[in-house]
Amino acid sequence: MSLLLQTYEIQCKNHTCYGRQKYLAKIQVNFHLLRNKTRPHEGEDSFEEAPMYVAVLTYMNYGIVILFGYFRDFLRAVGLEKCHQAQEREEQRNFVPLYQDFENFYKRNLYTRVRDNWNRPICSFPGPFFDIMERVSDDYNWTFRLTGRTIENVINMGSYNYLGFAENNVDFLKTVAEETRQYGVGVCSTRQELGNLSIHEKLERLVAEFLGVESAMAFGMGFATNSMNIPALVGKGCLILSDELNHTSLILGARLSGATIRVFKHNNMQSLEKMLKESICSGQPRTHRAWKKILIMVEGIHSMEGSLVRLPEILALKKKYKAYLYLDEAHSIGAVGPTGRGVTEHFGVDPNEVDVLMGTFTKSFGAAGGYIAGKKELVDYLRSHSHSAVYATAMSPPVVEQIIRAIKCIMGVDGTTEGQRRVRQLAENTRYLRSRLKKMGFIIYGNQDSPVVPLLLYLPGKVGAFSRAMLKRKIGIVVVGFPATPITEARARFCVSAAHTREMLDKVLQSLDELGDDIKVKFSRHRSSYRPELYDETDFELDS
Repeated sequence: MSLLLQTYEIQCKNHTCYGRQKYLAKIQVNFHLLRNKTRPHEGEDSFEEAPMYVAVLTYMNYGIVILFGYFRDFLRAVGLEKCHQAQEREEQRNFVPLYQDFENFYKRNLYTRVRDNWNRPICSFPGPFFDIMERVSDDYNWTFRLTGRTIENVINMGSYNYLGFAENNVDFLKTVAEETRQYGVGVCSTRQELGNLSIHEKLERLVAEFLGVESAMAFGMGFATNSMNIPALVGKGCLILSDELNHTSLILGARLSGATIRVFKHNNMQSLEKMLKESICSGQPRTHRAWKKILIMVEGIHSMEGSLVRLPEILALKKKYKAYLYLDEAHSIGAVGPTGRGVTEHFGVDPNEVDVLMGTFTKSFGAAGGYIAGKKELVDYLRSHSHSAVYATAMSPPVVEQIIRAIKCIMGVDGTTEGQRRVRQLAENTRYLRSRLKKMGFIIYGNQDSPVVPLLLYLPGKVGAFSRAMLKRKIGIVVVGFPATPITEARARFCVSAAHTREMLDKVLQSLDELGDDIKVKFSRHRSSYRPELYDETDFELDS
């Protein structure tokens, strides 16, 4: 490797001054990528590939279940098996179906088998522990009934309570109670009419200060922050370049905008740069006119993969090709960075270099809603053009105060170091859980600093068995499968919290170790691939 670098340096001396700088930049990038192929550096996203037999067995599992599904549909059609699902009325049998046939088939014959693993009724606040109302099914998960018993003190490994602010500590919630007495719990108006309270403006000033940008605007729903604001920023004649694993709210917002959408490979800078080049050279379809805007849409932490955006490289491409950047920090704000300010702080990037900063208050801040932040001109424009700003009811005052309380705690404005303690504790818990899971032989995805920890299960039969067995051990988790993930990549998703103690994590790890051996889900061969396909092309250049 050192000999290769010496050769590059010798070749570099033969170039002119300007050419030398550009050539050296290219060499540094190529050498960096080549080094990553052989020895991934600390903090790189990990995507270990499953053994071939696991992929084959997964497809076989789905094939067998689908065949039995068609057989059971035949039995229902001839009246040998009772059909429990809702059916069209007799006079509507010739109508076009409301849903696609395969969607109904999948829900009827595959999802229903494991439906007991979702929508479990919670009867406590979602702290490090919660209580679940026990329910059973007498007809194979078509319907459920409550038994009247409660499963208490279940360790919560599924909620996005990253910093532990979803709590019921009376001392911490005094200000929330005071604001509730002053403002009530509902506003019953949009902010442009009679719903603009002083506490809303206080929140927006605090968010802008926390992020280090000029201005910010808060919205009552995190999903709508994306889906209702993107159409105000781009429209017909604009181009959106979207990461293939972006959240549904981003996808919906892009579709509602009317802009042309093109999808690049996840975190693949070569794929993104290729699309940027082609888009600028070719222009709009048919007319070949230049695009009005090119908007790159990415997430800080991807909620199903646990991977971090490659922000410095994306910013380099954004500047090089004069595009705009929309960064969704729903899962990263508060959760990464030395002081909890998200991926911009994590990578040491000036937040003002990002054109549109978006985030939610539903995760790290233990509340509800979202924000858009950036330059003052951007925020002022959205106040009058965003559907979410014009038509949506203003945020509930107690929710606003909860967000203010959490941000002040993180910033240390409340006079304590509790916020920074939680940020450090979250980082410590995240690395501890990830390192232990890897040592046990599980395949986990994502970045070592990401509190979203996907543990790969692959086979559909193991998904339900894994979730039920964990609940018996009083551990609540989230399991995810097709179509939310690729068909061969069903997984359990753990969300780490600063509220988790080392004893809680050790109990979870002990249960996982035992269960991993029992149901055979320790698939790791300890040979992480680190997605080498992301770096196959080595002609990526940064501006000199």
